[in-house]
Amino acid sequence: MPDNPAPVVEGLAGLIDSGTEVERLWTGAIWSEGPVWLPDLRAVRWSDIPNNRILQFHVDDGRTIIYSEAAEFTNGRTLDRQGRVVQCSHGRRRVERDHDGEVTPIVEQWNGHRFNSPNDVIVARNGSIWFTDPAYGITIPEEGHPGEREYRDQYVFRHDETAGETRPVIMDVEAPNGLAFSPDEKIIYVADSSGSGTGLHPGIGNAHIRAYDLVDGRCKNGRTVITIADKVPDGLRVDTAGNLWTSTGYGVGVFDPAGRQLGAIRLPETAANLCFGGPDGTDVYIAATTSLYRVATNARDAAA
Repeated sequence: MPDNPAPVVEGLAGLIDSGTEVERLWTGAIWSEGPVWLPDLRAVRWSDIPNNRILQFHVDDGRTIIYSEAAEFTNGRTLDRQGRVVQCSHGRRRVERDHDGEVTPIVEQWNGHRFNSPNDVIVARNGSIWFTDPAYGITIPEEGHPGEREYRDQYVFRHDETAGETRPVIMDVEAPNGLAFSPDEKIIYVADSSGSGTGLHPGIGNAHIRAYDLVDGRCKNGRTVITIADKVPDGLRVDTAGNLWTSTGYGVGVFDPAGRQLGAIRLPETAANLCFGGPDGTDVYIAATTSLYRVATNARDAAA
């Protein structure tokens, strides 16, 4: 991308040291999504959704490999409490687990209906799996397979593997996308990306992040805490200080727990998602349109 501006860090004093460079580690994707750090492999795994493949960058030798092809349009992923990959499949319309290359379903339907196309996922300390279910994979040809919204909406779900129970927990977000817990897991944050034209109801489009208090597994007191001015929020992470790191049209925006912007990581392309990782857990890896970026920080993922 020789004609594009170089990545740059704005603000973020204390979170990113002055003069720190943003590295582009690899490029060649169509739409990069869903990064997760794999500590045992010292690698970042992410998806190139339109190419229907999963990529993997290895820190020790700088190689990027194709981990999986014909991957059924996987999107967001995280690690469960045992360190296994939990991922969202647009193509299979389910949440699934990839353990040493063996992919098995975790949850495929609710109330007798298939999901739309699970998009992003987090795992609570008690092992429950929370995921968003917008319709990208059934409405955007390059992100899955054509299909119908069988339960006729787009929810955030909570799945309890032990009890085998799945239930919607947030039902008032137009197009739920990225999500993250506060450090004490008393708040859950959800990105609404309906402003990109992917909402359920024509004419309604949001570009904001909602917060909900968690009370005995229920989500209450929903409120908008951050509004994004450049495109829409997508993937989210929260650091141990409670700051929100969200992908945006310009790269990554960082906000304090009250929603005040602290600064930005500006990239020459739209960012989709990010994760913390690296040997000490303080590197931020950003899956942007065609590329994977890395920047060293002084922060850590609250979920680690």
